Amino acid sequence: MINRRNTLVALAVASSSVFLAAPVWAADEAPDALVKRISGEVMAAVKADPAIQAGDVSRIMVLVDSKIMPNVNFARMTASAVGRHWRDATPEQKQQLQDEFKTLLVRTYSGALGEVKDQSLSFRPLRARPEDAEVVVRSEVRGRGEPVQLDYRMEKTPEGWKIYDLNVLGLWLVETYRTQFSQEINARGIDGLIAALSQRNKSSAGATAKTS
Repeated sequence: MINRRNTLVALAVASSSVFLAAPVWAADEAPDALVKRISGEVMAAVKADPAIQAGDVSRIMVLVDSKIMPNVNFARMTASAVGRHWRDATPEQKQQLQDEFKTLLVRTYSGALGEVKDQSLSFRPLRARPEDAEVVVRSEVRGRGEPVQLDYRMEKTPEGWKIYDLNVLGLWLVETYRTQFSQEINARGIDGLIAALSQRNKSSAGATAKTS
């Protein structure tokens, strides 16, 4: 059974697909305007796609690779999750960590995407100065029950604003994984973390194949 937290993080993944549209937009577009403009389209697309709702990992991976990843600073997200150990990793290890972390996130919450049905997003006023290079866009997921906090950490780049962390139910995604990753690295090193992530992803893929 999909627990409530996984469902909400899945919604975060889906709604953070606010970056689904083609990245041909003004680089100086406000971050909250970017999220507001595209999130409606994305939520509608997820709700209308039976394959995603059924947890089709291959379809979700294509969606992530082609539409989401080009507009997310995933290198920063992975580096932050790995923490201080990131600087000790080789370029090959860094790429492996990024690949396995991305797969982990997609596979962990792919099934929960089927729970995205009648929810909507409500945004709070952006508290930021024009010169700020990093901001937090705050929103709430509204549907059945009480509203749920969903925030985005975003940074301004030459290509426009990009997301690098999500806050669901008061917990930042990167910080949550940093604790887990640190424990694994301290016990088995960076290669140990890569191996653990790879094994976890293979196990998830096997479980998905059995239920499909």
